[in-house]
Amino acid sequence: MKRLDGDSFPGEEVAQRRRPTIYDLASLAGTSPSAVSAVLNGSWKKRRISKGLADRINRVAEEQGYAVNRQASALRSARSGIVGMIVPKYDNRYFGAIAEQFEAGARQRGLFPVITCTQRDPELELEAARELLSYQVDCLVATGATDPDRIAELCAASGVRTVNLDLPGLAAPSVVSDNFGGARDLTHLILRRTETVSGRRRPLMFLGGRRSDHNTLERIRGFRAAHEAAGIPLQEAHILPCGYAADKVERALDVLEGPLADGIFVNSTIALEGVVRWLKKRGTDPEACLFGCFDWDPFAALLKGNVGMVRQDVPAMLTALFALLDGKAKAPQIVVPVLMEPVG
Repeated sequence: MKRLDGDSFPGEEVAQRRRPTIYDLASLAGTSPSAVSAVLNGSWKKRRISKGLADRINRVAEEQGYAVNRQASALRSARSGIVGMIVPKYDNRYFGAIAEQFEAGARQRGLFPVITCTQRDPELELEAARELLSYQVDCLVATGATDPDRIAELCAASGVRTVNLDLPGLAAPSVVSDNFGGARDLTHLILRRTETVSGRRRPLMFLGGRRSDHNTLERIRGFRAAHEAAGIPLQEAHILPCGYAADKVERALDVLEGPLADGIFVNSTIALEGVVRWLKKRGTDPEACLFGCFDWDPFAALLKGNVGMVRQDVPAMLTALFALLDGKAKAPQIVVPVLMEPVG
């Protein structure tokens, strides 16, 4: 395309230049096309190619702007070197840390990571899985998927391995946090703090999450177990799995009947945003209702009224995930202990 004055746009000549081939690189590096191919696909050590020649080929490839055609390579080798991950949200540190550390682990293994966010939408999860399969990913990691078995069945039909992370499934191996143990210990902590402050032994409120997902159910189970161990009666009205979104939490508190509990178990930092907004809107002193959160954020740890947070051990979870992907571990489910961090 030419400009109105007849000249080319800046950089257009470069864009229109013929892409170099391995034969061009071989000629420039003074070696064979097979040696160039071996260096570019990482098998040069097995071919006993010298490091000096490998460095020269890589330097020429970089100078010529050569990029490996992964799709063509996949057709030849039946492996693309691409690994896919779906995540439900980017808006908290937990999923952000998972995505970042997954990328680092994949690249350390010479793999190319592709990550996409699916907004906790089961249809979008399936659509994303289909798209990743169309790029011939070698494996797919379903993180926090609402219907992981459906994704696993789709991948199995294409001969692609899948592993579940954060939320488990039955059709593929899973790596999850110890949601039950973490929730039980956090509930014990909040109960002790509220009794110290108020002098009363009253039940807490469980707020946030979805009753349909495994993690929320396990956390409710831990919440109940802690109350039972403390000999404090717990009613169904004390448990409000109203969703993770801050606005849903605010609405649940708006229609709450009776006095606010002395303490709240908040099921994620996303839900915690709704709690803080609601307290501020009412002009309530945060210390009038202590809370703890099953999730971790350094700023949330500074909030007035916060007594403790559960930090999910992302490095340990990713170590377990890659052990499964590397074939160094075989288990239907790996449960990773969480880290309890009292604050305040």
